[in-house]
Amino acid sequence: MCVERLIYTADCVAEGADWLASENARFAWAIKQTGPLPLRLREDGFEELLSAIVSQQVSVASAKAIWSRMQSASLTKSEKIIIASDEDLKGCGLSRQKMRYARALAEARIDYTGLRALPSDQVVQTLTKVIGVGVWTAEIYAMFSLGRADVFASGDLALQESTRLLFKLEARPTESSLRSMAQAWSPWRSVAARLLWAYYRVAKDREGIR
Repeated sequence: MCVERLIYTADCVAEGADWLASENARFAWAIKQTGPLPLRLREDGFEELLSAIVSQQVSVASAKAIWSRMQSASLTKSEKIIIASDEDLKGCGLSRQKMRYARALAEARIDYTGLRALPSDQVVQTLTKVIGVGVWTAEIYAMFSLGRADVFASGDLALQESTRLLFKLEARPTESSLRSMAQAWSPWRSVAARLLWAYYRVAKDREGIR
């Protein structure tokens, strides 16, 4: 049974932010720049993971357009994906590779309710067995769909760059080095990620980068 701390409300995020600020002066300074951090919780289940697959390697606008067409065509449920033709999926904007990923996810028949009771590392292991679901996607699902407080997506480029900026590192940390660095932010690594994403936007705006 999962005994990990969960994030339910904005108060949980604020608690984590206060802890991070008390433990690390750079985080304390960053929070003054960002203000209150977002909750960012989402629904869990098949549709959330399918949406993540749809969004891979396309712009936000393109992902929204494809997902809207899939919703209009009632192609966001696993049983619908299984019986859909290639023409149906292509008509919504899915590439051949993403058709394969969508079908693999539908056919995996993951017990999404059961995931809620698994430790985060087992959640990631379960999800990444499906073609098209990488570690980053699985960690984001654990953070925002399952509300896990102590997960950190160290492969995220924005988190890597934000860490470089905030901690004044000479180079952007690698995925493995950032994962090691983030150990010090436990048990609130998911809040540290929220803070670093928020700080990334602040820092890039300050640099005039959009």
